[in-house]
Amino acid sequence: MNNCSIGIEQCSHIDENNIQKANIYLRHLPFHETIPQQACSFFEEIRENLSRTIQVSEFYPGFIIWSRKLKEFISLYGLYFSKEDHLKLIQFYLSLISTTDLSYSDAESCFDLLTDLLQKTQLITRDDLTIDWHIFYQWTKIVQNNKYKTYTLVTLPKNFDISILSCALVCSPYFSVRATQEILDEIRPQLCPLDPHSMSHSMKIFDYFLPVQLPLELHDQGFKLWLSEFFNIWENINNETPWELYLVNIFCRLSWYNIGYIDWEQWLPKIFTHILRGFSLPIGKIQKTIKKYSYSMGDITQWIVAMIGNQSSCLEYLKDLLIAIKTFYNPSNTGYFQQQLVDFLFNLAQHFINRVHLESQSPSVWFFVPHESYRLTQQDITDFVNTIKEYVFISIFNKDHWEKAAETCQYLSILRPELIVPPIVDKLFSSIDEIVEAHRFTSLMYCVTRISRQLVRQTSSYSHGQTYVLPLLMSVLPGIDVNDIEKTSITVDFLDAILMLITCIDCSSAVDIRNDLSEIEKEVCRSTGLFEEFITRFLDEIFEIILNLSTDFTDTSTIDEDSTEYSIFQKKLLSIITSIVQQCSSNIFQIVREKITRFVTGSIFSSKVRSLVVGLVRAIVKCHPEETLKYLLPQTCQRIEKIFNAKIEDNLLNDHKGDQELTWNLCLFSELVQARGDILIIYKDIIQNCLHSSIKILHIDSYEIIALAIKHLLQSLLYIYPIEYSLIVQNLDGSFIDFLPIRTWGQSVDFDQIKVQYHIPNMNQINFACDFINDFLYAELSLLNKTDSQLSKEERRRSLTIIRSIVIGCFRIIPRIESKQIEDLPQSMTSYDSQSQSRYSIYYQNLKTKFQENLRMRLLIDIGKLLDKLIENQSDDVLSIREALTICVLSSEYYGIFTHDIDQMRQDIQSITKLVQNQIVGKKDYPRFLTIKQIQLQIEEFELQNLRILNEIDKEIGLKLFYLSISQYREVRIKAQEELFHFVDHYNLSWTIFLDHIIELFNNSNNTNHHKIKGCLYILLGNQKFFLPLKHSWIMMEKLWPLIVRLNHTNKLSIQNLIKSIQRRIENEFKSQSLIYKIDNQSQSVATHLWRQLETNEIEIGNEIREKRQKINFQSYYNLIDTLNLLLREEILTWGQKKIAMSFLCLLIRKDTTISLSTIEISVDFLIHDNAELRQYAFKIVTALCHLQKPDRIYVEKSIDEIIDNRNEKYDGGERDDNLWVTFNDYQPPKSQNEWEQTCFLNKTFYGYYQWPKIIKYTVNKRERYNSNHLSQQVSIIFNRFIDKNFVIQLIKVNVNNEDIIKFDKSRFSMFKSLFRNFGLSFFSSFLEQLYLLIHRKIHEKQEHRLAAEIVAGMIRGSKYWTLDMLDEFWHKLTLFLNEVCVNLSPDLFIYWGLCFQHSMENQDPRRVFQTINFIRRLIDNQPIINTFNEAFRWYLVQSLAVFQWRIPSVWCTIYERAKELLDHPSKLIRQMIATVLPIALQFDLTSFHGKSTRHPTINQFIDEMHQRLDQAIIICERKSLINHIAETGIMDDEVHQALNLIELVVAIQGQLFATCNQPIKDTTVRMFSYFCEIGNIMANNNDGFKNHLIDIRTYIGMAYLHENLLELLIEQLEYVCTINKWNARQAAIEFIQYFVFSNLFNIRLHAQRLHKLVLKSLLDERLEVRLMASMTLAGFYQCTFIPVNDTDLKYFRSMSKTTYFTITNGEKIISTKDIIKRHAGILGLCAIVLANPYDIPTYVPDTLMILCEHSHDPHMIQRSIKQCLSEFRRTHHDSLHEHRIKFTGDQLGILADVLISHNYYV
Repeated sequence: MNNCSIGIEQCSHIDENNIQKANIYLRHLPFHETIPQQACSFFEEIRENLSRTIQVSEFYPGFIIWSRKLKEFISLYGLYFSKEDHLKLIQFYLSLISTTDLSYSDAESCFDLLTDLLQKTQLITRDDLTIDWHIFYQWTKIVQNNKYKTYTLVTLPKNFDISILSCALVCSPYFSVRATQEILDEIRPQLCPLDPHSMSHSMKIFDYFLPVQLPLELHDQGFKLWLSEFFNIWENINNETPWELYLVNIFCRLSWYNIGYIDWEQWLPKIFTHILRGFSLPIGKIQKTIKKYSYSMGDITQWIVAMIGNQSSCLEYLKDLLIAIKTFYNPSNTGYFQQQLVDFLFNLAQHFINRVHLESQSPSVWFFVPHESYRLTQQDITDFVNTIKEYVFISIFNKDHWEKAAETCQYLSILRPELIVPPIVDKLFSSIDEIVEAHRFTSLMYCVTRISRQLVRQTSSYSHGQTYVLPLLMSVLPGIDVNDIEKTSITVDFLDAILMLITCIDCSSAVDIRNDLSEIEKEVCRSTGLFEEFITRFLDEIFEIILNLSTDFTDTSTIDEDSTEYSIFQKKLLSIITSIVQQCSSNIFQIVREKITRFVTGSIFSSKVRSLVVGLVRAIVKCHPEETLKYLLPQTCQRIEKIFNAKIEDNLLNDHKGDQELTWNLCLFSELVQARGDILIIYKDIIQNCLHSSIKILHIDSYEIIALAIKHLLQSLLYIYPIEYSLIVQNLDGSFIDFLPIRTWGQSVDFDQIKVQYHIPNMNQINFACDFINDFLYAELSLLNKTDSQLSKEERRRSLTIIRSIVIGCFRIIPRIESKQIEDLPQSMTSYDSQSQSRYSIYYQNLKTKFQENLRMRLLIDIGKLLDKLIENQSDDVLSIREALTICVLSSEYYGIFTHDIDQMRQDIQSITKLVQNQIVGKKDYPRFLTIKQIQLQIEEFELQNLRILNEIDKEIGLKLFYLSISQYREVRIKAQEELFHFVDHYNLSWTIFLDHIIELFNNSNNTNHHKIKGCLYILLGNQKFFLPLKHSWIMMEKLWPLIVRLNHTNKLSIQNLIKSIQRRIENEFKSQSLIYKIDNQSQSVATHLWRQLETNEIEIGNEIREKRQKINFQSYYNLIDTLNLLLREEILTWGQKKIAMSFLCLLIRKDTTISLSTIEISVDFLIHDNAELRQYAFKIVTALCHLQKPDRIYVEKSIDEIIDNRNEKYDGGERDDNLWVTFNDYQPPKSQNEWEQTCFLNKTFYGYYQWPKIIKYTVNKRERYNSNHLSQQVSIIFNRFIDKNFVIQLIKVNVNNEDIIKFDKSRFSMFKSLFRNFGLSFFSSFLEQLYLLIHRKIHEKQEHRLAAEIVAGMIRGSKYWTLDMLDEFWHKLTLFLNEVCVNLSPDLFIYWGLCFQHSMENQDPRRVFQTINFIRRLIDNQPIINTFNEAFRWYLVQSLAVFQWRIPSVWCTIYERAKELLDHPSKLIRQMIATVLPIALQFDLTSFHGKSTRHPTINQFIDEMHQRLDQAIIICERKSLINHIAETGIMDDEVHQALNLIELVVAIQGQLFATCNQPIKDTTVRMFSYFCEIGNIMANNNDGFKNHLIDIRTYIGMAYLHENLLELLIEQLEYVCTINKWNARQAAIEFIQYFVFSNLFNIRLHAQRLHKLVLKSLLDERLEVRLMASMTLAGFYQCTFIPVNDTDLKYFRSMSKTTYFTITNGEKIISTKDIIKRHAGILGLCAIVLANPYDIPTYVPDTLMILCEHSHDPHMIQRSIKQCLSEFRRTHHDSLHEHRIKFTGDQLGILADVLISHNYYV
């Protein structure tokens, strides 16, 4: 093994200016001057080892390890290398993925690394790098079209496709100038809206591949090539297509990177109509949603934000959009849509702030250069905030999504604090005063917490927020309530956020000292005089909570000391006190210190509240250690000493119950020794004396506290850490003349002026620590070395606990044990780990002389011996074993920090960052304390990156962990396994050290205790990071997998379940591993360029290692296969064990190896096994074997011009002359075999639909087949078994009997297909004979027909490349069989035969399967009808032709003609089939690509033909007086029945078109609208199903996206329907307008007045139901501002409401119907105005309500309308009545109250 040797001279000339993007915190680290050297050394190692791996083709283990190291390096140092090296790394990984021979796992690593390397797009320009897009496209094709994956011959990593596409996305800015055109040329031919799968895949490729970040001069070669085309597609095909989401994402990304270069203005109405529809909001009474596939809020908001600027009307459209959906934002409107609506606001704000950030960059980043005139102005920012703030304020009170709304407020407050902060704070003050609604208070508190930095900070535009700070702090204190944990939690969150951002200094005197203060500053300075009172009151509140919690009898059961809420409260309390004392004046600190000191020393606190109290002490110790220790440490030590002196020492030490006062004082002591090391050194003697006195205590709580104190002491003395995290660097007690604290509130400090102060241990502190360790550690080790009889369990546990605390406290300074690296790891040309490590030299000074030995080694020896002794003699002492085990593991792996501590630090920093970050400025605007926390995290991350090379000492530890992992004690096993998994994650390939031990135990499982087997199985099962059975080692798999199969140690259910879990995980996570490693010359050349050329002898050694490994891999692979086959032959194996073996065998079949004869024999034999699961595995394996054995196909490549003479070179989707030849349009099959073979068959349905590819590659329609004369040994095994009739009989028998599964089995179908493909007609006769038997037997009818259908499907599909003669013979016999199938078939069996034909024909050129199509066509071609089921079955089979889509136009025409004759068929089953088939035939009527559907039946044609028949049917029904006739006679006339059948079926077909057709609405559909309104009552017996179907159709039409010509046509239809004499039709039309307008809101505005007039006219309708619906529709108009409420309407309605409805007739005063309707219309119009504002009160609403109140005594009809309106008004405004009262005068409120509570209101 060659180790990297990096000479210092290699890194001597590092130019910091050439570094790409270093981690910004590195320069503030202590000893930062060593960072360049460390980084360079580490990077040089990475370069060398990566280069070595590829030059000698070593992917495992070297490439995997060093690619992981590169990720580590980037995480630690950033991009700490030159641009040249950056580009070399990119080219290195690009060269590797340029060859598709790479294993999928290695390719995934390359894609992930490339993604990381190219994340910082601004660092590398297009001039620096060009990437070939074909590289990624080839990989996507491998994933998409991988036949081997289908046959389980290859298993891809999970999310492999996502890795490829994500990498392609970050690489797309570097695609060549020609890439856009090349991508279009490649993918356009695959566009086919009729094929959702191909269309989705194509749009996904466009989404991830198309370069949208091209500079201005390349736009003509970029988006201008496709934008209008794609927009046309989006505009024309909009009926629930999943690929639409990719298309929208393309537009979003394009708009973002090309701001100002695309004129979106012309498309804005269409875009916003689509966006509104994309919310899928429920509309109207029936609450249907518009879309099934909702847009990503992140995408559409990015698009909207990109279109703002340069006086664009986009912002106006956004305002209108928000107004239209305003009511949905109200918290009262609960539903799935609210998350989307809040996300919409959140993403709007987020993208807007991102845009402001990018536009403020100087210089601009190369990929984001908006047009100068489109850059956001200050007014744009203000307008944007004003546009969305109202809706954000409403969302704050959403009970499910208030946190996201508060975060949105934070973004807006960064943009315009003066518009956001005051209203929110005012709302909060209001909620504090009226604290009735708890949720309102907590929501607002959380919101103010999120905007805390904008609240406290002075900016040039806003500083008034500071005036709120002290009043808020004082006001929220009552929120700290132990009986309300939610309110308390949100209150302390708020206090924490505010206090970390301000200084607690009384600045009131500054008003008299300085003369440069603004009025606001003077007000703030005066308010700071309240700090002392606030802090005093706050501490009193906390003390009270602690005292309440500490009592034994308390009703405050809401907080449990073990709960998450309690720990969060404790953590927040510590943070608050720390912020106060760290950033306060000395006077205020004295107050805090005195109160806390008096509190903690005045009582003895129980364990229930101990952590809360010591948190107070920790805060003052950390921030002001010198003064705090002075007042607390000596006194605490004296009290401890006094307690010992007052009692007999031995009794106190051995008292297992403990002394509460002593325990509390020890707890206090443990916190005090967390002070800085330079302060602790002053108290060295009393600290040591105190520990000497108390260290022998056996009370568990006490000695754990002592152990904690030792850990704190050593870490304080030895660690390097920042000593303060203050907001500012100025002297907090300085004069106000030079420094005004309030001006620093919330401010950042210049990044170069952070001035971090570190605690760096000096020799005195190190000596103190070393003396302490020598004194205490060796004493404990001596104690542990006593015999068992001399040491109790309690003493041992105490001693081990103390040693563990010493280890954790001091191991940062103890170097790794020097030991020989283990030799039995796989050979490699690289090192297994980096030789360089970031360590501070201060840790190594004089340590050897202090310790005289490596403490790690000493502990390993002594504790190791103890552990052995415990396991041997006292294995029941689980706690001691666990402690000893932990110490051993720490001795190997621990260097001063745990991973979970790092994770917690990172999580804490992220939560603070979310509160205080300003995304416009970035990290440089972080407050000083946050930057220091980031630096501290960086220090600890360096410490975590310790050496991971496995040596002999580590091996011993690993083995010890393994043996304990199989201990008989469950607790020991669990702990040991947890540590073992961490161990194998820490050390590369460390699992190899215990693999043989597992194998040995499994081999002797009959003589091994079950707990050892169970322990081994748990080790195999692993955790999320570690799963041994799938590690990259064929040797391991050869040894282990058969043992998992053979393991049958016990009948214990737990062990059986473990084995099943391991099997399932292997099946789920297995991915194909390489047997051979290949690297092309280009990759090796790039690898050489990355570092240097290897020496000849090195290359020879590397090649030798590779060849040896490959030989071993093949040997292990074949041995594993053979072993599994032998196991499957063994009779002693249970079925369960055989299932495991077969599942493994299924995974191991590969395309690049020769399959053994035994595997083939076993698999074929298991086809007739009694167990169904074993047979299922066998089907998969035999199918894979047949795929490997299939004869090669012959491919031909031709240019499209060679195939087509007059090709249409433009993209023009649909029916064209140049794609007629690929359709089955009166197709005549070839007469000769030669002609048949030379025909160009194209299987994919997208070919020719949109555009032809330049080159077409297709297979010659010819393939060799096996026959009995020329068979290889492998093939003959399968042939001989299936040629045996008895075998076929047995196969059929076992697959019918005892079958529980009733679904069509694709595995069996695939196997039969493979058999008939490879062997032609050889087995046909045998199977056909059995098929007849199957369909005639009635024992298990479903299973029999299912199996028969699977076989027939396999036959047809397998005959794909047969000769014409073979096909003729085959179809002659098969047709006879299929005709017999059609006889007497029940509907339960339809599905199997339908799937049979579907699977046999899918992905086939219809011309190739002409026999199948002709057979199906003949079924409906005037065939004699045997019975209804027979006819229904024929039509059911016709559905399977849908797989050919647009390519069988003549067939669809035939089907259409036959089907329309059966529209009024008396059988409901037949009509159901027609209702399914006809929409399929009509769905290819697609005219969006400049063409017309001329070959297919069209929707217009169908509806035109139906018009006359419908009219006749309606006349018949109405003439016969249907309802009355049935009521009288009880019999329905046959003619009427036939007419109703027709009507019902036409309606059903229209409904089905909405589900199947991409363009379901044509002009004829619109012309049918009047029918859908009129015929609702034509059915007898009030047929609700028919009525609901009509409602659905009207709703679908209304919710459809309609073009201008259809809008005009539909409005004409509405106007017509509103004039007919059927009131229910008029009502339906008016209700329809609601959906119609909302779903096309922005497109339909040109027709607003016309629709307004129509609705107003309907308000005067003679029918009450129509008037009420018109009022509701009018309210909707007003609500979404389609029609704004104006004075004209108000005057009109007021005037009508005053209409006198009495008239004198013949001297009598009577009510005029006409006048009462007019008066009612006026009232309904006023009601519409009121109801249009359900959650607010515009200025015109109070007066309108008063008018309604005046009419509360009108006739019943009017009175009832008013009552319903006022009732709804009261319901919707009740929650916010306290806000809305101010909109009314006192008299108005009184009148309204009288009406609402009057007797009439309740009548």
